[in-house]
Amino acid sequence: MPRAHDLRVIRTRKMIFNAFIKLVKEYGIERLTVQQIADEAMINRATFYAHFKDKQDLYEQIFQTVMESFKTFSRADIFVGKNEIHLDTLESTLNEVFQSLSEQKDLFFLIFDGSQHVKMMEELQNLIRDTTDEFLTNLRITQNGKDVPNEFIYSYITSTLTGTLNWWLRSDEEFRPAHLAHFMIQLIENSHLTVLGVKLIRETPTETQIAK
Repeated sequence: MPRAHDLRVIRTRKMIFNAFIKLVKEYGIERLTVQQIADEAMINRATFYAHFKDKQDLYEQIFQTVMESFKTFSRADIFVGKNEIHLDTLESTLNEVFQSLSEQKDLFFLIFDGSQHVKMMEELQNLIRDTTDEFLTNLRITQNGKDVPNEFIYSYITSTLTGTLNWWLRSDEEFRPAHLAHFMIQLIENSHLTVLGVKLIRETPTETQIAK
């Protein structure tokens, strides 16, 4: 259970994050001052500097907070053997990522719509590269007798994931994280992955398998 001091730190950081997000929309980052952030968060400058070096450090820590949600992928055992993807694990991982980002979507949009957008895409692509490189290299996907470059696949996954998140987090549709994760798994399960040599495995039976 978090101690009282830890809870105060969490609350204070959240107040500063929220103040920063609100003021960036109004003034932009360049014109924004630490005093304005402190006033909006209802703290003094000393409290701000106890948590952050300056507004750029604050922005960087928000960036890292958003990226931490994506790092769930690197901790999950999604790939089994040389050509198998564990769909149950992938679905639960997607659900965890979506749930985390839905709880901090204002932070996500601050990065996605701001100057750190390119950096976010690069870091996410690097994370996907580190997570999938060995699997894809062993799998060696080909098209018309030619190898499909792994870099193309990293870029495709990155663009698809961020594009989906951008649509979903802005959407007024009632689409919970678990529903979105399950829908994406259905798309994967019914796509051309098996044609490319990927074996999709589950621990729990699907509704179709149960019906049979």
